[in-house]
Amino acid sequence: MGHTEQRRTGHIGPEERLLPAVVHAAFFLLLGSSFVRFLTRDQGGVRTGWVLALYAAFCLLYVLGQFLAPAPRPGSAPTARHLGWLASVFAVWTVLLALAPGATWCAMPLLFGGLYALPARFAVPLATVLTALVVASEVRVADGTLNPNMVVAPPALAAVATAVLVQLQRQAVRQRVLIDDLVRTRRDLAATERRAGVLAERQRLATEVHDTVAQGLSSQQMLLQAAERVWETDPEAARGHVLKAAEITSRGLAEARRFVHDLAPADLVEHSLPAALGALAERESGPGLTVVFRLDGDPGPLPEPVAAALLRIAQGALANVREHADATRAALTLTWLDDQISLDVADNGRGFHVTAPPASAPGRSRGHGLPAMRIRARQSGGTLSVESAPGEGTVVSVAVPVVRSPHEELVP
Repeated sequence: MGHTEQRRTGHIGPEERLLPAVVHAAFFLLLGSSFVRFLTRDQGGVRTGWVLALYAAFCLLYVLGQFLAPAPRPGSAPTARHLGWLASVFAVWTVLLALAPGATWCAMPLLFGGLYALPARFAVPLATVLTALVVASEVRVADGTLNPNMVVAPPALAAVATAVLVQLQRQAVRQRVLIDDLVRTRRDLAATERRAGVLAERQRLATEVHDTVAQGLSSQQMLLQAAERVWETDPEAARGHVLKAAEITSRGLAEARRFVHDLAPADLVEHSLPAALGALAERESGPGLTVVFRLDGDPGPLPEPVAAALLRIAQGALANVREHADATRAALTLTWLDDQISLDVADNGRGFHVTAPPASAPGRSRGHGLPAMRIRARQSGGTLSVESAPGEGTVVSVAVPVVRSPHEELVP
């Protein structure tokens, strides 16, 4: 679990446990040293029992506070229980200091603990009071001439400790704010990526449906309408149209099943790309339109996504030829080079101004075919261009660089 998650879930990392552990160790070391000094140098009189009781109470109160009133994390507001515990420890230490001056340096762990856990508005006054008591205790027990270090050293150490720990506390607060911003930014970015993924998947599915189901249904509609027109006058031709529509229906069903399975073209399951394009040209040929396929170069293995994209582009281009070009001939040309594969779909139809796409045929919606082909080419790392002019036919060309990865599945 990373530092960010530790902060979010409340877990404390090793670096956050180090300072409290050092402070606790210093407290018990200084408390033990003060207690030994009292036993060896300062004890005597009726106050001995009280001092021993205060040492025990001071130690017990300090230990219990770690479990019953734990310190807040740096930068967080202290709880009322912790403030009450700190006040109790401070009060016991003040009384102990009055009876046993050797307890003076027990103030250092209290100073560090208070500065580390409390906001500056509480920590600075606490440091001031602790320092004043330490100086007063040192002056009270001084023998002979007053040593200036007794007055100067404690405030200097307290000032340095206060400045360092307050700065650490402020850095902790800023770090927590930055971490919260980072977590929020990552969450927003993840949501944005999910939305972008959903939109991209919708676009991909729309393209797949357009190139498979929609085109098949369009062909079936045209064939059935043609059969209806000659049903009475030419039953044999009508029967041919119906059989052709049934064949398209069978292929559309196979495409739909493959589409549901993994969205790969059914023709590429058992055939190479050239064979699939040849079968496509044969299927698209019919009354009024002849489609031929030509292969230039020696075909080799090809990444499956690239092969699928080229086949779909060919399907989309031929769908446009059949529905809008009024062409009698079309040609699929697959050119295979060492580092590039290109596909050209040319027709002898009526053409159009490339800067102004042709109008839709009456009753037909339009506008998805060429954009879908461009998207497929771009997703495969290639480019798509269209050359056309009124009365001179149309050529749709796509060129894709062949960059094979050892992890990609290849179509032979």
